[in-house]
Amino acid sequence: MPESVPVRCPACRREHVYTAPPYPCACGRPVAPRLDLAAGPAVLAHRSWDEDWVTVRCTACGRGNQLPHPELGCPCGTVLRITVRDASSPAAGGEAAVPGDAPSPTARPDAPAPKRGGRTPFRPVTIRTARDAVTATALYLRWLGYRDIRRADQRPPSGIGLAAHGLVAQVDPAVRPASLRDVECLWLTAMTESAGCVYFSLAGYAEDARAGADTLGVPLFVLDLTGTPTPVNGPGRNLARSGGA
Repeated sequence: MPESVPVRCPACRREHVYTAPPYPCACGRPVAPRLDLAAGPAVLAHRSWDEDWVTVRCTACGRGNQLPHPELGCPCGTVLRITVRDASSPAAGGEAAVPGDAPSPTARPDAPAPKRGGRTPFRPVTIRTARDAVTATALYLRWLGYRDIRRADQRPPSGIGLAAHGLVAQVDPAVRPASLRDVECLWLTAMTESAGCVYFSLAGYAEDARAGADTLGVPLFVLDLTGTPTPVNGPGRNLARSGGA
């Protein structure tokens, strides 16, 4: 069962309860960071790609999984990073590298987008960790023609946010299907930034989430473990066919 911890925002003193979301290990078992009940949260002022991840070992198979570092957004605007136990940062070298755990130099999301003319077949990367899912999505967006792909400044309520020129994308590697609220939050974020949006999920979507996405015009994709995105609604098929800007 996922752990929950009480969290107090040091900026406004609001009280919250944070629950660590589980993510799938390659063996099929859900894995979640172990939260530190004694340590308080840290205020997140700046982001770096490596520090946004923690390596957590699966208790079933012993594999080191790179998971998004737990964070909580307070209504006052402060982003809190939750302290975890028995985990290491990928940048610190606390875990041995596992093939596929880290993106290759050619798979970095900030690499330039290829030209649209004569687009070659998409070459996916195998998904073994949550970080792989982000890498696969970034590669697919580049293949569609989007430029300047980067980690989004605003973290979504679930999953990982990516941004590109004129686009906000959400990658959800959780073990539960994406909900209608997840889709609506992405759409609202895109509206505030005057951008388009697209959702990628490993576990699919709830029925009302698909219906809501059709109404809002949000493209939905499902990622399989080969790293290949498949559109599952009309806006998604249109985007896959026509590509990005």
